[in-house]
Amino acid sequence: MITVNQMRALERQALHQGILPLHLMENAGQKVYEVVKEKFDFLNKKIVIFAGIGNNGGDSFVAARYFVEECPVLIFLFGDVSKLSEEAQESYQRIKEKVNIIPILTKDDLQQLHFQPHHNHILIDALLGLGIKGEVKDPLAFAIDYFNALPGIKVAIDVPSGMNPDSGEGKKMCEVDLIITLHDLKPGLQKLKERTVIVDIGLSQIEISLPSQEQNGLS
Repeated sequence: MITVNQMRALERQALHQGILPLHLMENAGQKVYEVVKEKFDFLNKKIVIFAGIGNNGGDSFVAARYFVEECPVLIFLFGDVSKLSEEAQESYQRIKEKVNIIPILTKDDLQQLHFQPHHNHILIDALLGLGIKGEVKDPLAFAIDYFNALPGIKVAIDVPSGMNPDSGEGKKMCEVDLIITLHDLKPGLQKLKERTVIVDIGLSQIEISLPSQEQNGLS
């Protein structure tokens, strides 16, 4: 099990050892694709990704590169493209010509969508992940409401958006059927273990070499 602070320490240690964040993002996105493909038949399916502007969204952009080779993909990007994290921006540039990406900044943008919900859609929650800080605000708050209102198979990357990864608490969070969590189980997912799959993104050997204070999330 690993807390948010421990995960951040692990990522810093990985960078110190020459493993770039973009490499971890590539690994995460590929693993998301592999698990979704293993669990669900793509026949007559469409992948609909709810992406935020952080690295959770970036992971989904990588996954989209794989998904689009096998089925239709639509990305709702909740936030300003210019504010994407550095790694997410790089992953975005690699897919923007291959996938239909719709930026959504306001509720009006959402209401003007010509989108037909369907129970055969696979909805990917990539809005927040570990990046939650305090109460969820718009546009992510109404994104979560919209996500929960739609029919379909629902998958979260790392943790359901809106959930505190350490405590499992959250006033508003995505309701999902499957959680693909990165590297190790987060404490907040203990009650959802039966619907959680843990994937290795290339950090397992790094953890062994972490100083004890970083393993405790104190650095």
